[in-house]
Amino acid sequence: MTDAGAVPTGSFSLRSPLGRRAVGLSVAAAVGGFLFGFDSSVINGAVDAIDGHFSTGPVLTGFVVAVALLGCAVGAILAGNLSDRWGRLRVMMLGAALFLISSIGAGLTFSVPDLILWRVLGGLGIGIASVVAPAYIAEIAPRQIRGALASLQQLAITLGIFAALLSDAVLVWGADGSASNPLWFGLEAWRWMFLVGVVPAAVYGILAFTMPESPRYLLAKGRTDEARAIFAQLVAPADLDQTVRELTNTIEADRKNAGVSIRGPVLGLQGIVWVGIILSVFQQFVGINVIFYYSTSLWKSVGFDESASLGIGVFTSTVNVLVTLVAIFLVDRVGRKPILLTGSVMMTLSLAAMAVCFLFSVTDAQGAVTLPAPWGPIALVAANLFVIGFGASWGPLVWVLLGEIFPSRIRGKALGVAAGAQWVANFLITVSFPAMSAWSLPLTYAMYAAFAALSFFYVAWKVPETKGMDIEQTETLFVQKPRA
Repeated sequence: MTDAGAVPTGSFSLRSPLGRRAVGLSVAAAVGGFLFGFDSSVINGAVDAIDGHFSTGPVLTGFVVAVALLGCAVGAILAGNLSDRWGRLRVMMLGAALFLISSIGAGLTFSVPDLILWRVLGGLGIGIASVVAPAYIAEIAPRQIRGALASLQQLAITLGIFAALLSDAVLVWGADGSASNPLWFGLEAWRWMFLVGVVPAAVYGILAFTMPESPRYLLAKGRTDEARAIFAQLVAPADLDQTVRELTNTIEADRKNAGVSIRGPVLGLQGIVWVGIILSVFQQFVGINVIFYYSTSLWKSVGFDESASLGIGVFTSTVNVLVTLVAIFLVDRVGRKPILLTGSVMMTLSLAAMAVCFLFSVTDAQGAVTLPAPWGPIALVAANLFVIGFGASWGPLVWVLLGEIFPSRIRGKALGVAAGAQWVANFLITVSFPAMSAWSLPLTYAMYAAFAALSFFYVAWKVPETKGMDIEQTETLFVQKPRA
């Protein structure tokens, strides 16, 4: 007879205390993703005000926006070693502290160089959180809902984007429609946009104090009794011994393979590593972060005022949250590959439509750009269809696949390389957009559409279906049958 609070061997229920506890810890860890989304978009409402205040120009403005991503790349690289030395929770606290300090510094900045410094520091914190949060989730997630819990990272990112854009809009509305106008204590609205980041950073740090340490980390440090006590709250009693034994064996195997290289015959890397890199690059080269970094400036450039532009951004971020929920619901039901292919088609068509719309933009004698009817509304609809296509597919599913495709002997190193490629690709798109859009918006969006189209053919050619498979099965599928 099974204990009332337990889940029978081989089964799992979200309604059980064990299931609710796993979900609760995953949600708490995913606040790191919220910080990433918040930091990504909070500068959206401040871009034009920073340009006006410091006279940065399009190239330097793009660098100020994108430089945080370089910090993210470094933080992501450091996070793995730090979390293995100090534990997942201490590194979460470090990420929260860095982001909190960055928020205060950016809000009180007095020059472009020190603003860049604070952006890099915040990027370090975000990079750390972006690695530690999904790692922690993976180490406590029951396999039956692994895809859904892994997708919580992307959901948290979208919620962070929504919160940042909403707070930007509220601050601008409170400052009589301009981020350059002063609010409380004589500080301009754009400064308060950064200072608001103190709140989620503090929440993340406080949550880290309340969470149990990763059982995998504890076992790796020889603290078996502590690990068993935590696993006892996450798995059924009948599965406890087997879970601890299997994880112990995995840790020993990882130690034996610690010196294994990711080098291979394909341009110096193993083929499976290139699959992860290319998926990561495609996720960014479709231009999704242009929408969330620069949407306020973009919509202002085609005729909307600042308040309306921020309102559009809030609506778009809401759509992004909702479709990410759809992806979480479908990922373990429909499968990875069909969702990715459908998303590629939607992104290609919507980005192509945006490119066509901007062909009809008109510049008046004062240099103001407008989109005459019906092209303005069409561009707005196309932008939101693009967000739907991305948010329901490539946004969350690339994170899921990166956790599934690499063999355990190289997983840590390969994930680091793939994540680094994602940050670099994000940086390249972000830093180049202001200059490219000033040159030609139609060609810019046509380029993003081309990458979206290429992503369809790449997935059809290289990515097999992994739905319902154990990690060991997905590894074999990718390594032995890469062209399925």
